[in-house]
Amino acid sequence: MSVTDLRILIVGGGIAGMSSAIRLRAIGASVDLIDLDPLWRVYGAGITVTSPTLRAFDQLGILRDFLEVGYAGDGIRICAPDGSWVEDLTDPFDAQIGIPGSGGIMRPELHRILSERVRASGTTIRLGLTVESLDQAAGDGVAVRFSDGTTGRYDIVVGADGLYSTVRMLTFADAPRPAYTGQMVWRLFAPRPAEVDRRHYYLGGPMKVGVCPVSDTHLYMFLLEKTPQHPIIPDAELHGRLAALMTGYGGVIGELRDGLNRDSQIVVRPLEAFEMPPPWHSGRVVIIGDAVHPTTPQLASGAGMAVEDALVLSEELTNTNGDIDAMLPRFVARRWARCRIVVENSLEIGRREQAGRPPSEQTDLVTQSLEKLAEPI
Repeated sequence: MSVTDLRILIVGGGIAGMSSAIRLRAIGASVDLIDLDPLWRVYGAGITVTSPTLRAFDQLGILRDFLEVGYAGDGIRICAPDGSWVEDLTDPFDAQIGIPGSGGIMRPELHRILSERVRASGTTIRLGLTVESLDQAAGDGVAVRFSDGTTGRYDIVVGADGLYSTVRMLTFADAPRPAYTGQMVWRLFAPRPAEVDRRHYYLGGPMKVGVCPVSDTHLYMFLLEKTPQHPIIPDAELHGRLAALMTGYGGVIGELRDGLNRDSQIVVRPLEAFEMPPPWHSGRVVIIGDAVHPTTPQLASGAGMAVEDALVLSEELTNTNGDIDAMLPRFVARRWARCRIVVENSLEIGRREQAGRPPSEQTDLVTQSLEKLAEPI
C-alpha cells in the first residue's frame, strides 16, 4: 500500500502526537488527530531542551520558530548552593553546525508553534474525545470506537496520549504503570536577570536547584524536592512552601526566593516514570512518546525523544514504501536503545540526587548521556 493511501489515527495532541501529524502529512498520509481536552490546552512552565532536541526541531522544521520566541545558549554553569561559581560544562555537540548547544521555551509557546503547523498541514483535528476500543480482529487495519460513540477504521493507530495512555492500556494489558520516583519538581516562571545566559545548576545543597532561560526576558527555576509522598498543595500555600525549600540558597536563587508572593507563577508536580521494553506495537497499533518511554527531566530530553519518534516513524514508513508490518518493527528497533538511555539515566541521576551523591557523579552521567544522544538518530 502506498503511503499516500494510508489512513492514520493519532491519539493525543501533545508534542509526540503533533510532531507525528506534521511529519505524516508531509509524506502524504491522511491523518486524524484527536485529543481529550476540548480546548486543546497545555499547562506548565518552561522546558529546557538540549542540542539533540534542537536538531530534532530543525528536522521537523520548527527550529526558526523556536528561536524567535524561546532562548538558545550553550553549556551549563555549575554553582555552589551560595551562588558562587564552580565550573562551566560545555555541550557535547560540536559537530552539528548551526545548532545551539541548548535552549528553553515556555510550554504554551511550543504548543502554539506545533498546533499551528498541524492545522496548516491539513490534519483532521477532533477535540474532546479519546478511544474507547480498538479492534484488529477483522482483517487489516484497526476498527476504532471513540468515546463520543462514533467509529472509524484506520490502517495505523498511533498512541501518543501520554503518561496515562488509554491506547497503552487497551493494547498492552501487562504494560507497566507510572511509578512515583520520590521527587517532586517545583517550577517558577520569573523575569530573567541578564547574567543568566545559560542553564545554571546549584549543586551540593539539600536539593538540586537550577534556572533556565526560556526567552529574552524570562526564565524558569526548577527545584527537585525529595519526599516519600506527593501531596496536593493549595495554590495559596505554594509560594510559602517554595520559599522554605529555597532557604539557604544564594545568588539568583536567593533573589528569586525573596521575590516570591501570592502572585508568583508556580507549578509543582510529582515525577513519575516507567521502563517498558519492546514490543511497542501490536498489530497496527503503536505507542510513542510518553505513552511508552516517559522520563523524568534530569536529561531535559523528553520532548526531544517525542519529536524523534515522529521523525523515525515517518522515515521508516517511507523507507518501507508503506509496508506497515515491516515498518513497525524497524521503528521500534531504531528507538528502543536510544530512549532507554534517556529513561534509565534520568532515573539514575534522580537516585543520585536523592542519595546526596557528589555533584560530579551527577554531572558526569549527564555529560555521558548527552554525548551518546549527540550521535545520529
